[in-house]
Formats: sequence, structure tokens, C-alpha cells
Amino acid sequence: MSTPPVLHYIYDPLCGWCYGAKPLIEAARGILPVVAHGGGMMTGAHRRPVTAQLRDYVIPHDQRIAELTGQPFGEAYFEGLLRDTTAVFDSEPPTGAILAAEQVAGRGLELLGRLQTAHYVEGRRIADENVLLALAADIGLDAEAFKAAFIAALGGLTQAHFKDSRALLARVGGQGFPTAVLEQSGRYQVIDLGGYLGKPQAFADWLRQLDGVAVRDSNSSAPACGLNGCGE
Repeated sequence: MSTPPVLHYIYDPLCGWCYGAKPLIEAARGILPVVAHGGGMMTGAHRRPVTAQLRDYVIPHDQRIAELTGQPFGEAYFEGLLRDTTAVFDSEPPTGAILAAEQVAGRGLELLGRLQTAHYVEGRRIADENVLLALAADIGLDAEAFKAAFIAALGGLTQAHFKDSRALLARVGGQGFPTAVLEQSGRYQVIDLGGYLGKPQAFADWLRQLDGVAVRDSNSSAPACGLNGCGE
């Protein structure tokens, strides 16, 4: 008898294609366990201050994501955040917040979704601690417990998480973010999300019929962000 499947989701909170895949992950959560693995796309030397060059670089990619997936991008993002030259895109604080939300309430993926909306629709600075604390409160997390877990997660714990996520990505042959991997009975299989972008119901229907999970072999052709940024 085969073991129940688990979906591993390798993501980054600042990855535009991960935002594009958000409805697919939300659909999957209602069908099978989903485990989130933050990849640390914009960390260390790859943190990016917002500049005119960055804005000009990301906007065409974001417009393509919107066209292919139907995901909304807000004016506050295009004309607010992407013009705020005091902002820095840094994956570590939001990933630490997601780890903290998972630790205190098992709600890491829920917070990820809230952070994605805050970033791409509301134009909020999701690398800022005060913003992260406010967004955690938005989804009803206990403020004191979340803040303690968040502070504890920053640094070593989050860096170790990034290392483990990158190791999983390499193990399954993933090329970037997002990468979705189905695990069952000790087997790992990358799922090509490309054909499902903008079609969460079709993705859900496909997952529901995976009893013994006869997964399609695939070299993923889905659009993705590279390990150190989108559009690579």
C-alpha cells in the first residue's frame, strides 16, 4: 500500500513566479499536505536595493506573470514600492517570519500568501520587521509568541533552512523557484506547474486523482525565478 503523498513547495517570498503560482498552492493545501521550503533567492550579496534599474528590470516580468496567471499587481507596488529607493528586497526577514508562523501556529503558508499580497498588491516592504509583525497580526497570530519566534529564527535558523531547501532543490533537479515536488513512498518527482498557471481548479482536479500518485515524468518547463533572482 502506497503512503499518502506530500507536496514539497520550494519558493521565495520575493519570487514573482511564486506569486503567480499562489492559487495553485492554495488549491493544493485543501487536498494534501504541503511543506514549504524557502530558498533564499535574495539574501546576502543578492539582496537588492530598489533602484530605477531594478524597477525597469522587474516590471516586464511582472506584466508577463499577470498575463499568464491572472494574478493582480497593484498600483501601490508599481508606482509606490518600486519607486521607493529606501526599500531593500531581502528574502531573509520574510522567510524567517514564515518559519515563525509555522512554529507557533502551523500557519507558515498562510502567512506566505499574506506577504505576497502585501508585496505585489499593497506595495508594502515585507523585509521590514514592523510590517512583518503587522501582517502576522492580520492573520491572527499571537503577537508576543510570533515576535519571539521571529527573532529567534533570524540568522542561523533561517540560513540553515535555506541550505536545506537548496539541497532539496538540487536533489530533485529543480531549476529555480517555484519548484513543486511530490513525495510518495520515498520517491520524489518534480511537477511541471507551467500548464496549470492560472488554472487552480485543473491543478486541484489532477491532484485529487493521484491515489497511488502516478506522476508524470517531466523536466519542468514552467517559468521560474533563478536561484538569485527572477528573469535569469
